Amino acid sequence: VNGMASDHNASSQEEYLPHYLQKEDPFASKLSREADIVAGFYLTVIGILSTLGNGYVIFMSSKRKKKLRPAEIMTVNLAVCDLGISVVGKPFSIISFFSHRWVFGWMGCRWYGWAGFFFGCGSLITMTAVSLDRYLKICHLSYGTWLKRHHAFICLAIIWAYATFWATVPFAGVGNYAPEPFGTSCTLDWWLAQASVAGQAFILSILFFCLLFPTAVIVFSYVKIILKVKSSTKEVAHYDTRIQNSHILEMKLTKVAMLICAGFLIAWIPYAVVSVWSAFGQPDSVPIQFSVVPTLLAKSAAMYNPIIYQVIDCKFACCRSGGLKTLQKKSSLKKSR
Repeated sequence: VNGMASDHNASSQEEYLPHYLQKEDPFASKLSREADIVAGFYLTVIGILSTLGNGYVIFMSSKRKKKLRPAEIMTVNLAVCDLGISVVGKPFSIISFFSHRWVFGWMGCRWYGWAGFFFGCGSLITMTAVSLDRYLKICHLSYGTWLKRHHAFICLAIIWAYATFWATVPFAGVGNYAPEPFGTSCTLDWWLAQASVAGQAFILSILFFCLLFPTAVIVFSYVKIILKVKSSTKEVAHYDTRIQNSHILEMKLTKVAMLICAGFLIAWIPYAVVSVWSAFGQPDSVPIQFSVVPTLLAKSAAMYNPIIYQVIDCKFACCRSGGLKTLQKKSSLKKSR
């Protein structure tokens, strides 16, 4: 009986044909022309705001690049990833939505899929590193004090190498990039899991190392930070004003990091759920009109970060100026004495 069941599973996997290998044109839009135009305008607005916002963050950070803290260096790297998604990826999908089909062929599809996965993975791993930095700075002060700028740059090299590895692995023959079911965008070939056991192993590896594990680290770090915050106020109260001000600045950076991570996960989790269902659920059971919504939501993630960063940065600047005034008062008191 087991042998018959395995033969049936093997035959069903062999019989399965993903949408892009069926008789229809895989790059023809399955949406109405009006829906494609609306999606094109939406992505145009998102792309312009994302490019301006992340470009502004990078430009302003370059002016004080020698004074950037490790967490701020990571925030700049996050802006670089988001700018990469906006500049390298979004023009392809915008042109395709307005053209009512993907117009760049299989080479363009694989390039677009690689770029989206590369910068998306880089963003998530950067946020994972930021959450660990915040965890050490807030929950383990003795460990957090030795984290310097050169450690941040070493971490950046690891992040880019990690993203490059996982984005390039599909080209080694264990995976692929393919058009989305609605035709005007491309992504990782989640449908390989429906075709073979090797495809399932590849998709599970991608899910664990590029989504589940980083997300678990982020959630763990911020849960520990939230639990620590209640007692940290009493502990910091015993230190002098300079350490108290430094702690306030660290907490501001932590709030920025928490909001950015929350925005990223909220934007990407619906897309991840639909992708996992496409990989391991009933074949082609996700309606095409439904699958486009999480995709567009995920593409908007690059726009949120500069808005969050600049809104909190106003308070952050006020906090720095307040701390400066306190130190100036202390120095004037010493002089008068």
